Amino acid sequence: MARSAPNLSSFVAGEVSPRLEGRTELDKYRAGASELLNMVVHPHGGVSRRPGTEFLGEVKDSSVKTRLIPFQFKTTDTYILEFGDSVMRVYRNGGQVLGASKTITAITKANPVVLTSNGHGMSNGDEVFVSTVGGMTELNGRNYKVASVTTNTFSLTDMFGTAINSTNFTTYTSGGKAELIFSVATPYPAAKVFDLRFVQSADTMYLVHPEYAPRTLVRTDHNAWTFATPTFIDGPYLDVNTTTTTLNPGATSGTGVTLAASASLFASTDVGRLVSLPGGNATITAFTDAQNVTITINATLSAATATTNWALGAWSDTTGYPSSVTFFEQRLVFAATTNEPQTLFFSKNGDYQNMTAGTNDNDALIYQIASNQVNNIRYMSATRVLTIGTSGGEYVLTTTNDGPVTPTNAQIRKYSNYGTANVEPVQVADVTLFLQRAKRKVREFKYAGEINTSGYQATDLTILAEHITEGGMSDMTYQQEPDSIVWMIRSDGALLGMTYRREEQVIAWHLHKIAGTYTGTHGSLASATYAYGLVESIASLPTEDSEDELYMIVKRTINSVTKRYVERMKPFDFGDTSTTAFFVDSGLTYAGGAASSFTNLYHLEGQVVSGLVNGATHPDKTVASGLITLDQNATTAAFGLNYTSRVQTLRLESGSVDGTSQGKIKRIHSITLRLHETIGVEVGSSTSDVDRIPFRTSAMAMSAAVDLFTGDKEVEFRGGFEEDDKIVVQQSQPLPLTLLAIYPRLNTFDK
Repeated sequence: MARSAPNLSSFVAGEVSPRLEGRTELDKYRAGASELLNMVVHPHGGVSRRPGTEFLGEVKDSSVKTRLIPFQFKTTDTYILEFGDSVMRVYRNGGQVLGASKTITAITKANPVVLTSNGHGMSNGDEVFVSTVGGMTELNGRNYKVASVTTNTFSLTDMFGTAINSTNFTTYTSGGKAELIFSVATPYPAAKVFDLRFVQSADTMYLVHPEYAPRTLVRTDHNAWTFATPTFIDGPYLDVNTTTTTLNPGATSGTGVTLAASASLFASTDVGRLVSLPGGNATITAFTDAQNVTITINATLSAATATTNWALGAWSDTTGYPSSVTFFEQRLVFAATTNEPQTLFFSKNGDYQNMTAGTNDNDALIYQIASNQVNNIRYMSATRVLTIGTSGGEYVLTTTNDGPVTPTNAQIRKYSNYGTANVEPVQVADVTLFLQRAKRKVREFKYAGEINTSGYQATDLTILAEHITEGGMSDMTYQQEPDSIVWMIRSDGALLGMTYRREEQVIAWHLHKIAGTYTGTHGSLASATYAYGLVESIASLPTEDSEDELYMIVKRTINSVTKRYVERMKPFDFGDTSTTAFFVDSGLTYAGGAASSFTNLYHLEGQVVSGLVNGATHPDKTVASGLITLDQNATTAAFGLNYTSRVQTLRLESGSVDGTSQGKIKRIHSITLRLHETIGVEVGSSTSDVDRIPFRTSAMAMSAAVDLFTGDKEVEFRGGFEEDDKIVVQQSQPLPLTLLAIYPRLNTFDK
């Protein structure tokens, strides 16, 4: 028998593949775990329970998949844009941006409630936020849908379509307003929004999609956003005509001008397409037949005579539109139309909508990647170089003289052949992280000239955790603060995190399941019941002096109805007491005078919720009519859906008298947990066999919050004699857990 006390003081390898269970000699083994569920790896080695998610609002239409896109005007003005079915809505500072306000002058006590607002102009189905109502305060502070509209009145329903019954509400006295949730129409139906690509400069965002002409989205105020189709100056064009076909304009200037071709050339989908002619250019405004169209001349032509010197625009409904966009060296760069999937289009330097090509250094340019296969450009990532990911490999734009890109010195070289998935990558410093073609591997594309004579390499970051990405991934975003984490969505709706600090050699994967349930189909997966909420879109926003904010859309079955909610992960730094802790999902908080109930939980109708009251755990409750009745008065509270966070170690390697301890009977008799700002931990030998460590003493009132604990907790370990000697540390209450190290003491019995 050998006694030992192995040191498990780092988890910087993250959750590792079961295939690594036999590699006990590796440093990654000693720094890894067999399971990290709802736990985040810190670069310095410890792990913390992920914060819960705060409910912000339901998407415009829960029946369709909806996307989130970040928009940062400046550090103090950041927004999350919700793209649904031909509509966009805006979130700012954790709340929905509101639009037009309607003054309320009367409210009935009836079922359904009827509100009077003269000439309100609303329509059935509009969504409003009601506030400042006097007397009938039960209506305040929540969203409703408008129903039974007349010229001066309307009724309200909840988000499930149930009429609001005000019969037992307090009598209305005066005041109140109903503010429409701000929205703006978009050209993009729900089925197209996940193929949008975008780039932003100040208050203008450029959006591209292969089936739609590029658009600009301009912000002028929190609730003032405008979509427009930008006018590009003189291009881009396809190659100049080399056939005998002529084009004959009916005039050198003006609108409604005829343009005749000597052979079949045009299609009805050419309306809106540019045409380059000697001296100037025109836009096709109407289609007559294959040889005749109507044009508007944008720049005066040299002559109204037939010519073979012409070129058609490269972007149109006929050829398709760019599917990728970025900024690089003061140029706006588009790429990959349907007809030209390997072509890049660069604007003039500093003039983003001027596509006039030439040979001067500042002129626009067009570059087609030479390849023996047609490989669609999937992304462009601008760091100190322009990296280009295609379906067949990865490229870098360089110049022949190491200077800025010009029409005469640009060159593109291929550096790897892995192929890129059609998912937008993320940039971390000067590194691009992208999904490989099958969406199961994350690769790190970076300059490696000092160790790789080819200059660039694309390292596989999933090699030690290939199990966690099984099934593929669909979305990526980067949260820089407080820890460097790349977040991804797995095909089954689980949320994946990868703590990434290349300078410290930290690449640590962790799995997260957002609380809730969902029953139904999901993507290409067959109908099933999921024991968690399914994440469908993610986006990260920086803040000026705090943690980056992670937003997500979560799909759940609530009250037998499919609901999609916009939620925001709460900060990791929740303060120094449990009264401000937030470890529930789709939750809400309360702070104020003593309250006997917790309201506004309408989005969780019929669900069992957990929470804290005054910093102490509270018995679970079922939401009915949007509220729960508390067992004690609350001045602070947080309630939402409960989730479990868990760390499970790999098999311990502690050595023995004759070598390794693997394959030998062991008994763990005690362990020491090194904790930081933690309460309520459970420890055991398996997920079904854990004991809760006491933190509350007999001198503490059961309704009072327990002080956060930092230090060592030594506990007896109720395990048996076994070979599979794993340790489970978990938290199943809405309380914090940060685990810095595990120090087990065990006996190993040689066979």
